[in-house]
Amino acid sequence: MYLKELSLLNYKNITEAHYTFDNKINCFVGKNGVGKTNVLDAVYHLAYGKSYFNPIAAQNIQHGEDFFVIDGTFEKEGRNENIVCSLKRGQKKALKRNGKQYDKFSEHIGFIPLVIISPSDSDLILEGSETRRKFIDSVISLLNPVYLQELINYQKVLSQRNALLKYFALNHTFDNDTLSIYNEQLSSLGLLIFEKRQEFLDQFIPIFNKHHHNITGSAENVGLTYQSQLHDKSLEDLLRENINKDKVLQYTSVGIHKDDLSFEIDNHPIKKFGSQGQQKSFLIALKLAQFEFIKMQSNVLPILLFDDIFDKLDETRVAKIVEMINDETFGQIFISDTHPERTEAIVKATHQSYTIFNL
Repeated sequence: MYLKELSLLNYKNITEAHYTFDNKINCFVGKNGVGKTNVLDAVYHLAYGKSYFNPIAAQNIQHGEDFFVIDGTFEKEGRNENIVCSLKRGQKKALKRNGKQYDKFSEHIGFIPLVIISPSDSDLILEGSETRRKFIDSVISLLNPVYLQELINYQKVLSQRNALLKYFALNHTFDNDTLSIYNEQLSSLGLLIFEKRQEFLDQFIPIFNKHHHNITGSAENVGLTYQSQLHDKSLEDLLRENINKDKVLQYTSVGIHKDDLSFEIDNHPIKKFGSQGQQKSFLIALKLAQFEFIKMQSNVLPILLFDDIFDKLDETRVAKIVEMINDETFGQIFISDTHPERTEAIVKATHQSYTIFNL
């Protein structure tokens, strides 16, 4: 599967652009601020229906304009697939496949498997547990629409339970029978999500360890650990035991929405004890593991976006990535870089076809 053509209109700082792509390597080079990352983000937008870098949809419209349009033509299993994502100020974002609008964006997730590796991935280490949960959930959801629907349903019930707790507090009342209905629904959905996250990580962690070893060539002791309250107790028990706390807080303090993924080096948090180089290697291994997992599960080579990562890697790590490209590990690749000469030297070393766009 690969992206053949891309047209942009009023997307971020790009007024109008059209690109025809090589089915192997495509490089966007130029100074900072010219829009290299924005082109990659537009490709991401077509796969996920949202920006990787700015979740506030209206802020992706070019300043002073009323709308944006991203139009891409992919080749998948020998067929052309046209995906259009557009937004007009004050209206809902629209996503269409071959002219037909999706009722729900969730129906599109997984149709275009894609992985991005970017400096902003550092948020996975630096930010709170929600960022890491989203990483787990996005990989599973890409391959399992049932899981995605379970997540949506869980969030809906969670919101309803939280609203009920607020109602109890405002009205100085309490109705255990109504609360029990939400507890039962949360427990049932929470268990399904917990089991699927655990099953995913059982498969994912060995792939991550392999990639980390390949990138670093060292015996650095790194680890991923799934942290969940459901390891020790059922969600039903946790909800019942924490009801007094929840009544005071006016929200649900326990559940799979509190799960986390611990990133460790030598059994210590990599956030505190890992050097910048160690953190970068960890994150690239994480994303390459994501790529391989999706490839294994879907039998499709995902599109891979490298956003400005060669600026952050030493020659040894770049050589490892070039080696993987030569081994046909990857399908279509998009690269952004500030150094045209360096980019050309890197892609020439892959002995693959490529196109370079100077912005």
